[in-house]
Amino acid sequence: MDATSTAIRTQMAALGGGPFEVGVLHPDSGMQLRTWEAADVLKSVSWMKAKNAEGAAIFSRPAGEHGFSLIDDVKPDVLPRLKGEGFQPCLVVETSPNNYQTWLNHGRVLPKEASSAVARALAEKFGGDLGSADWRHFGRLAGFTNQKEKHRMPNGLFPFVRIVESHPFAYPQAETFVGQVEQAMERAALAQARAMAVSRTPRDRIEPATKGIADFHADARYGGDLNRADLAYTIYALGRGVPEADIRNALTARDLSKKGGPSRIEDYMRRTIAKAVEHIKRGPVVLRGPSRVRELGR
Repeated sequence: MDATSTAIRTQMAALGGGPFEVGVLHPDSGMQLRTWEAADVLKSVSWMKAKNAEGAAIFSRPAGEHGFSLIDDVKPDVLPRLKGEGFQPCLVVETSPNNYQTWLNHGRVLPKEASSAVARALAEKFGGDLGSADWRHFGRLAGFTNQKEKHRMPNGLFPFVRIVESHPFAYPQAETFVGQVEQAMERAALAQARAMAVSRTPRDRIEPATKGIADFHADARYGGDLNRADLAYTIYALGRGVPEADIRNALTARDLSKKGGPSRIEDYMRRTIAKAVEHIKRGPVVLRGPSRVRELGR
């Protein structure tokens, strides 16, 4: 196996093993996009080498939703800072002399919106390119040359994109950092939902929250389905200004151990709140009056 194939194998292993999207960007013919398993990528090395020799750039990213973030345009002095602060990259690629792309492994697959938010937060924290901070941005595939004219060397050749290091592990701060970003997203979504509910309902018609979650659990309309009752209560409480902490306390008042450990219970609460937010956003929301279209909590 030649050096290019070895580099590709190392990069793919660090990024979960596949499948991958490979982009071949030619200055004249544009982007050719392929979705391949790891074995197919390796089978196509000769084709990609030929395209690279013609001036094409070779890129890759994990296909579909995934658990990685790319920080683009990282400077050499940032690399030790990443490690020192608990953000050990799973992959560091030198794309041109003293310029790097780092990939971080979050330890779990993130939904698209959360993945983009985490990528932006990482770019902001470590001075990466914000224009490249989203859930599916391409990184360069190691083992090929960077054909940008500004990188042409005195001998007329172009530098190879090379792997500096790779580690198939999540970074130590992954759970904490991703959780903080998700909580910020949740707070923003809650604030937006509350604002929308208020804007659709005259302030003098907004009633205070007079029912607790037990009232919804006992409501025959939900047929004993406590998940539905939890969602109904959350919609009701959001529209009446109940603080998020009180909603969370209410949701965990019943035994949720059958859903799994603490992380599974946290996921359940987040999903319930997110569904309630979407319910309010879809509107219209009317809390009271003869012209009601949908009453919060029903």
